[in-house]
Amino acid sequence: MARNYASVAFTPEVKALQERYGSRQAYAHMEQKATGTRLSDSESNFIQERDSFYIASIGENGFPYIQHRGGMKGFLHTIDPQTLAYADLRGNRQFITVGNAATNPKVSLILMDYARRARLKVYAEVEIVAINDRQDLADLVIPEGYENIAERIVLLHIVAFDWNCPKYITPRYAMEEINQMVAPMQERIKELESEVLRLKKQNELFTANSPH
Repeated sequence: MARNYASVAFTPEVKALQERYGSRQAYAHMEQKATGTRLSDSESNFIQERDSFYIASIGENGFPYIQHRGGMKGFLHTIDPQTLAYADLRGNRQFITVGNAATNPKVSLILMDYARRARLKVYAEVEIVAINDRQDLADLVIPEGYENIAERIVLLHIVAFDWNCPKYITPRYAMEEINQMVAPMQERIKELESEVLRLKKQNELFTANSPH
């Protein structure tokens, strides 16, 4: 269910195109129902299970920049129902997303679960926090062992979010997910191999003891 997303995404030009191509009536109904910006347990649990997301920001030149952020599952933390946070770790030191946020804090996130064909999109405003200024946040979002390369904390104040439809999402699986799926089959293969070995030994013993 949309949570105030339509009121942000549907600009006058977007609405004009919806009207032109016949989808405005349906989306107007959705827009009227879409209220609230607080994450439920469903969204929070989904975010907790992600090991990556995409974030789009706008530069001073007007061009969008899309960055992939990755880490261990749960590296993007739900601080409260309206706030997300992650540790900005030292990378290639281009600082494009952080630099863009300095002049335009508005960003958009897409979080994907390819295996289940689920997609959560989020509008947010960025707040950059110095690590020394919020030790409580630092303790929460900086992964153990990464303290020396954490440069700042990025807070994302949620403006709106929505679940996108699964259409055209090609299922993809992480190695961990593949291992979980094939584990029962691998266990069954081991059982069958043991049974084959037992029968082979039984047959060899029978052959050896049979009169010639």
